[in-house]
Amino acid sequence: MSDDQDHPQIYLITPTEFDLLTFPDQLAACLDQVPVACVRLALSTKDETRIAKAGDALREVTHQRDVALVIDSHMMMVERLGLDGVHLADGARSVGKVRKQLGDDAIVGSFCGNSRHDGMTAGELSADYISFGPAGVTTLGDGRQAEEELFAWWSMMIEVPVVAEGALSPDLIRTLAPHTDFFGIGDEIWRQDAPVSALVDLRAAMTEQA
Repeated sequence: MSDDQDHPQIYLITPTEFDLLTFPDQLAACLDQVPVACVRLALSTKDETRIAKAGDALREVTHQRDVALVIDSHMMMVERLGLDGVHLADGARSVGKVRKQLGDDAIVGSFCGNSRHDGMTAGELSADYISFGPAGVTTLGDGRQAEEELFAWWSMMIEVPVVAEGALSPDLIRTLAPHTDFFGIGDEIWRQDAPVSALVDLRAAMTEQA
């Protein structure tokens, strides 16, 4: 087992908006500096052309580096864009249908907020990973938080890999590192002046004791 497998891995989430002239190079710099297991294309736009162009551009970056690329919600675009899978945002509701349509080889992940029930159901329906969040405190959304106890329980009871995402900090990463397989990192680095350096710092926190 490699050192990267001994500690949680990075699941990188793109900004909801980005400039296609600059972001692919920015992403490439992150992937070249820090080991990343998967990238999620998470554009907020519903413009199919913009999503397709972004998917094509990021696929070139990720696949050259043997990094999986999944898309947020738009499962119909997975095969069209040659992506590796989809990240679903509706808990367990779509997992079975999407798995049947995309097949066993596709990555199907499920965001389940802070619901153990949704997470367990999604896992039973063959989700490849479950994502809980926000793991940190934020004023966004309805205020519900996926707390340490949820991740600790999941790591002891459930074999399906788990992702911690949302409002992460170095201290929180140190706390959750023993209980999670992946950290979903996005705005935590993209809002910084030097995303690569910010990502390096967060990765270092994954190997440190809280």
